[in-house]
Amino acid sequence: MQRPPILTRPATAADRPLAAAILARAFIDDPALSYLFRDAADRPRRLARFFALITSIDAAPDLWTLAPDESGVEAAVALWRPPGLWKTPTAAMLAQALPLVQVFGWSLARALAMQGQIEAHHPHPPHWYLQFVGCVPERHGRGLGGAVIRARLAQCDIDGMPAALETATPANVGIYEALGFVVTGTYRIRRGGPDFWSMWREPLPPPPL
Repeated sequence: MQRPPILTRPATAADRPLAAAILARAFIDDPALSYLFRDAADRPRRLARFFALITSIDAAPDLWTLAPDESGVEAAVALWRPPGLWKTPTAAMLAQALPLVQVFGWSLARALAMQGQIEAHHPHPPHWYLQFVGCVPERHGRGLGGAVIRARLAQCDIDGMPAALETATPANVGIYEALGFVVTGTYRIRRGGPDFWSMWREPLPPPPL
């Protein structure tokens, strides 16, 4: 029996806590964040604070996409940044200095070094940036993560705009390739960090008339 289509919706400012909670659960085993938050017992608390900070400083939650599961409860979210705004401004980082210390503790130096390395490998042509995407673990395999990504990619195709992302999870590379992304480079985070894959997607041409 064919599943009904997954309906997505744009997020609102009121969805910030919901988005943070979904991502905190989705990234519990992520190689990059596991590298930063090495204490597995303390990681859920750290991730909750990390994503609460990430979702609080993003100025445009209406560019995020949420998808519900079959019961109608939102279970997946994609955080997108529009062309030209993929990088967190230095002023915003400085304004969040105390929360960053509270989130990362002694791992802050590692986190800033990793961010700098990621930014050094980031493409510069205009594009939509998939900053974070995640689905709660018990809803994996239902297509929710793909749905929240496709919702933005459809608009990218209409506008003729590329999209970019990076991932530290090897199993995700094939998933993104199925969505039209291609690997443009790989690199390893220094001091024993994870490998990253940089990925890029050109917009699909319009169908022939």
